Amino acid sequence: MSFTGKYELQSQENFEPFMKAIGLPDDQIQKGKDIKSISEIVQDGKKFTVTVTTGSKVLKNEFTIGEECEMETLTGEKVKTVVQMEGNNKLVASLKGLKSVTEVNGDTITHTMTLGDLTYKRISKRI
Repeated sequence: MSFTGKYELQSQENFEPFMKAIGLPDDQIQKGKDIKSISEIVQDGKKFTVTVTTGSKVLKNEFTIGEECEMETLTGEKVKTVVQMEGNNKLVASLKGLKSVTEVNGDTITHTMTLGDLTYKRISKRI
């Protein structure tokens, strides 16, 4: 299954408590909570480019499945990680104690991030 496509955020759960927990400032949380972010994923074999645009903020990460890479987090910090693929539709990575799982099912992409016992879930649809 290909991840390639543009996806618009449809719904999210636990946005504010999760963003507070990872250290995002309150003003950024308030600005970001009502914006429908657009995620663009380009997959070329095992190589991925993921660009998330939220208002004027653009977060772009590139990685190859199974190889160490440097990723920028939501707080702007750069961390090293290895992204693995589970099955043919799930990307899994760990960034400083945070587990990130991105799963594609048809035209829906579900991104779940877990930090301790707090889970943040985003559901986006292909546009």
